[in-house]
Amino acid sequence: MPDTPLPPDHLERLAQQRRSLRDLARAAQRPGGGFGWLGDDGRLDPAYGVEVWITARMTHVAALAVLEGDTSFEAVVDHGVATFAPGGLLHDPEHGGWFASVHGDGTPDVSDKRAYEHAFVVLAATSASAARRPGADDLLDRALQTYEQRFWRESDGLALDVWDRTWTDLEDYRGVNANMHSLEALLAAWDVTRDPRWLGHALRITERVVHGFARSWNYRLPEHFDSSWEPRPDYNRDRPTDKFRPFGVTPGHLLEWSRLSLHLRHALGDEAPAWLLDEARSLFDVAVHEGWDVDGHEGFVYTTDFEGRPVVRDRLHWVVTEAIGAARTLHLATGDPTYAAWYDRWWEHAHAWFVDPAQGSWRHELSPELAPSSVVWQGRPDVYHAYQACLVGALGEITSFAGALRDGHLRAARTA
Repeated sequence: MPDTPLPPDHLERLAQQRRSLRDLARAAQRPGGGFGWLGDDGRLDPAYGVEVWITARMTHVAALAVLEGDTSFEAVVDHGVATFAPGGLLHDPEHGGWFASVHGDGTPDVSDKRAYEHAFVVLAATSASAARRPGADDLLDRALQTYEQRFWRESDGLALDVWDRTWTDLEDYRGVNANMHSLEALLAAWDVTRDPRWLGHALRITERVVHGFARSWNYRLPEHFDSSWEPRPDYNRDRPTDKFRPFGVTPGHLLEWSRLSLHLRHALGDEAPAWLLDEARSLFDVAVHEGWDVDGHEGFVYTTDFEGRPVVRDRLHWVVTEAIGAARTLHLATGDPTYAAWYDRWWEHAHAWFVDPAQGSWRHELSPELAPSSVVWQGRPDVYHAYQACLVGALGEITSFAGALRDGHLRAARTA
């Protein structure tokens, strides 16, 4: 489909929001390394240490800022790269890979090594490499080697989930959330390096999860599996508000899989199977039908059960950001004006309820009545989802944000 640039005033509003969000990333730097957890006031919360996923996401956002032309963020990217490098705060010098977190007193969490966090290290390294920051290529090589050796299982066509620190004991749990972020990271790695191995892994993940699991469950995608990749639909039924492993179906992830399936389709070009577009539509349709405005209040619920009934009804900011991204990506792929209307509608919703112009951030969680809430999330630690939502409208069809910016697609969108 031909590119469909958005109005200049909307593009400028998106650019202004990106500037505000990346300033928060700068403010999250910790003097000893990494990026900390931001509270509702936009300041570092001393109750938290340094998390790999936050540090990687903030490094990724800072690298996107550099790729957009803001060279003042080069030092912010370098701060993140150094945190992951050998000798850095989060690198495990004894067993390799990265600690999930380092506590406030400087001691590492030595309990496990997770695919989720390691996928984000790959993403951060890829974006830093695209921005041509020193040490980023070495970090990317190290991150991809660790991911390939420790998490990728060729016989499954999927990633494992959680090892102990020494890479000896493997948890029986398997999950599609870690594989979703693996897909994102692998697409970026292929886009920047052009190593066909990463595109092949990305396709296999999507075949198993979207064309396999999601289609078999009528696109109410199970999140949790056993070691044989058999679904565990009752997993965490007694802990439905878990941040990373909630019970049931997560509409926001359906939307994220929809968008990423189309990024994969763009990468594959003429070799892309037809089901990528068809099933991206199906995932989107289920998420909207069963997640949006379903309980008498505006917004997306966090989770549903496998009959489509709401479970956790709080509204999380990242869900509407993924709705915005999926709507824009589907409109670019199809030209269907329905998706453009959803894009506009969800931006109206985001501006009305989530975007906080005073702090420059997004409120992370609201109650079903759209009042501030903290049932699932405390504070506002993450700018990654919001930043990408503010970037997707300024680009055409892409494989990755870093690759698109490196190749000048943002400049093309501004002048279209």
